[in-house]
Amino acid sequence: MKTMIALLTLALATLPAVAQVKSLQHKEEKRRYLVYTPAGYAGQPQKAYPLVFNFHGGGMTMAEQMLYTGMNRAADRHGFIVVYPMGIKGDWNVGFGMPYLEGTDDIGFTESLLAKLKQDYRVDGARVYATGLSRGGFFALRVAAELPQSFAAVASVGAPMPEPVVQHDRRAGKVGVLLIQGTADTVVAHGGKPGGYLSAEDSHAYWLKRNGIGPGTPVRRVIDADPGDGTEVHWVEQGDGQASVALATVREGGHTWPGADPFNVGLPIGRTSRDIDANETIWQFLARHRR
Repeated sequence: MKTMIALLTLALATLPAVAQVKSLQHKEEKRRYLVYTPAGYAGQPQKAYPLVFNFHGGGMTMAEQMLYTGMNRAADRHGFIVVYPMGIKGDWNVGFGMPYLEGTDDIGFTESLLAKLKQDYRVDGARVYATGLSRGGFFALRVAAELPQSFAAVASVGAPMPEPVVQHDRRAGKVGVLLIQGTADTVVAHGGKPGGYLSAEDSHAYWLKRNGIGPGTPVRRVIDADPGDGTEVHWVEQGDGQASVALATVREGGHTWPGADPFNVGLPIGRTSRDIDANETIWQFLARHRR
């Protein structure tokens, strides 16, 4: 996702102050994060709000993730809090390029940050979710595997299941999982990478098995809301009433956030699908799950 940064820089210069920059000391590191509270939050002091962690892609910043995904608008429409944590050196520990157990303690940071947010904001503890793009999507899946007691559901964009997470996944607990993956993604391959991450289909199968969702008839549909965008979304989902697992395959889609502004024009990260709005799709999936 580093190729996107240059195009975002100019836009960030005029970005209004829509979120609060905060910091948290975790172990020896001072970690930063952005928090956005939806319109009406201050006027409803008795209401507890769902919380969505939105993890940035590799080499990006928390502000760039907020600008690119545009999730704050969905937060206003549906009434949830969004937090955009900042990874150390723009990275998240998913076992790539650093030791899974001895590398950066991003899981511990996530736990500490969640505790801090529950202290500082009116968070509905039964409705805590995570999403992310690319490296952030990989990490959202690690969060699902290691913190199922805290997160009800996650959604990963452009990032199937990391093999190091599979190898270390020992926690019990059902978590809803949505995977959104482009077939023309040249950054993170739809078919997987041996030793790195599973294919999109194998990731879908992994979470069905992990959640104990047995044989059944999955819900399938094809979404082509914009016939002129060159993409088509094939949706397959199966659940058991507690947790659902869904795979949204974006045919000819690239390493992008569906429905986002096309900052990728001319860059080798592929097409941005207009058939779905990732924020709406992700929220509608997440909101059906409670801890």
